[in-house]
Amino acid sequence: MEPGFWDDREKAQRVLQRTTYLKERVRRFTQLAAEFEDIKVLWELGLEEDDESVEGEVSAQLKGWAKQLESMELEVLLSGPYDSHSAIISLHAGAGGTEAQDWVSMLMRMYTRYCERAGYKVEVMDFLAGDEAGVKSVTLSIEGINAYGYLKSEKGVHRLVRISPFDANGRRHTSFASADVLPQVEYDDEVEINPDDLRVDTYRSGGKGGQHLNKTDSAVRITHIPTGIVVQCQDERSQHSNKDKAMRLLRAKLLELKLQEQEKEMAELRGDQQEIGWGNQIRSYVFQPYRLIKDHRTGVEVGNVDAVMDGELEPFIAAYLQQFRPRD
Repeated sequence: MEPGFWDDREKAQRVLQRTTYLKERVRRFTQLAAEFEDIKVLWELGLEEDDESVEGEVSAQLKGWAKQLESMELEVLLSGPYDSHSAIISLHAGAGGTEAQDWVSMLMRMYTRYCERAGYKVEVMDFLAGDEAGVKSVTLSIEGINAYGYLKSEKGVHRLVRISPFDANGRRHTSFASADVLPQVEYDDEVEINPDDLRVDTYRSGGKGGQHLNKTDSAVRITHIPTGIVVQCQDERSQHSNKDKAMRLLRAKLLELKLQEQEKEMAELRGDQQEIGWGNQIRSYVFQPYRLIKDHRTGVEVGNVDAVMDGELEPFIAAYLQQFRPRD
């Protein structure tokens, strides 16, 4: 086999994937243009025949068409070098104790529901249950085209205000959780990892999965010695599967570090590290005394709290991406 065969094949695979993606975008645009022409013809026929019943049908079709157009316009804003990649989301409880850990579980459900609506595959990479309820921390793999481009807007501190179900006196509590979003590495040459730089430790899992996890050293912790980055995975039953997931997380973190060291991409791909507490939140979710979710970066406000917590994040994502729309 000739030298460079695998490199050439990998490059060809990348070109093929990119070509397929662009062809799909062209197909969707062509289809959208054709649908608009069909709606236009229907409207003109209704005018010619003085048929008022056509108005309702045209209005309904235009609403669906406009929604597809908005989706395509939003996709155009995904111009970052890693926006088309899959994503990794890590959620961590901050100030607020058990209430904050319950808040993490709520956010985990919110992002899972959003990903289900978007057609993305969600996989738990690491999970640490709360002391009494909820989740202390969780890392999710989100697989799908443009997952990172859309979800990068969610990075930051999320603040919850509600009457705590864990407070016997029914008092209002404020709690915090942080979301960290990384692009997944799709090709090994995006980051270089020397096996000699890794320390791999195994231990008995304390996560979900039943007794089997507690009887074997299936959990894996990997330390990248030069950078001090530590990743771990304990959600799978086999040590091999946990190691594969941990390596995916390590590659993502090393890619992030690489981007931080490059020019001005740090602000776009990671942003400043902040304390998970007062004054640093990107978004507030108020359940009491009124119901409102407000994004402090864009000013977008949504009163339908239940819809947002059920994964309808599009208004916040769209407003965030539009901040970086090129100006004429």
